[in-house]
Amino acid sequence: MLLPWPERGAVAIQPPGTGPGYWAGAPCAVADDGEIFVAYRLRRPTDRGRGYAVVVARSGDGERFETLLSIGKKDLATESLERAALVRTPEGRWRLYLSCATFGTKHWRVEMTEAAHPGEFDAGRREVILPGDAKTGVKDPVIRYRDGQWHLWASCHPLADPDQTDQMTTEYATSPEGLTWTWHGTALSGTPGQWDARGTRVTAVDFGEGGVTAYYDGRASAAENWEERTGVAVGTDPAALTPQGDGPAAVSPFHGGGLRYLDIVPLPDGRHRLYYEMTRPDGSHALITELR
Repeated sequence: MLLPWPERGAVAIQPPGTGPGYWAGAPCAVADDGEIFVAYRLRRPTDRGRGYAVVVARSGDGERFETLLSIGKKDLATESLERAALVRTPEGRWRLYLSCATFGTKHWRVEMTEAAHPGEFDAGRREVILPGDAKTGVKDPVIRYRDGQWHLWASCHPLADPDQTDQMTTEYATSPEGLTWTWHGTALSGTPGQWDARGTRVTAVDFGEGGVTAYYDGRASAAENWEERTGVAVGTDPAALTPQGDGPAAVSPFHGGGLRYLDIVPLPDGRHRLYYEMTRPDGSHALITELR
């Protein structure tokens, strides 16, 4: 099990401003041919535009990144952007699954664009993959290809009650080609009275011998929205995950303790790169990396 040690982390991407609401994070990274490619989200405070861009970048050392492209929310006709999923297909092509907020609502959907290289994504050529519906918003997908099948864990939010839309569960789906999905129910939900009671969002998944280990964001209340901490859940079935321990497994030592959107990248030499979004002393969020 790999967990963040914030004191050993290095800043990979600085936030776009100082203070609460300025975030660089929500990373999704892939190692390929000696480089690491990462998609991350940039955000400003709500009254200054919210999530305004998803950036795709590459690095030779996993720590210093060169921007390949930036997709702005105006390119996608969305009110805000959250975590994207960057995926290499078995055929060698690349996909970027984008979390998009529907204007004037609490609804979210996921759209996808495909290209031959991460620097060639065209926001004008995309399709809705996970539309959600009138009762549910869908975003922050985690996507894995294994044993000839695509697996997806997505954060889902109830929309019926405006005061409850911050709640979240992680739902599980499968697909033969990564485009059309069959839902199999709730993979992970919060434990009443515990640190993750208000919501759970799977951010990384590792298929191991005999089961699945998932890392997830959790919060106890609506007041902890945006300052989620990292937990661990396990299961023999990817559709049924059980939280481990009585509290979060990793937190920031600063501000509200937010340490979230953990992603773990296996490297060819057997080591791993960790990427996560962490709260800093001034309340902003930076994208942090560790080599383990």
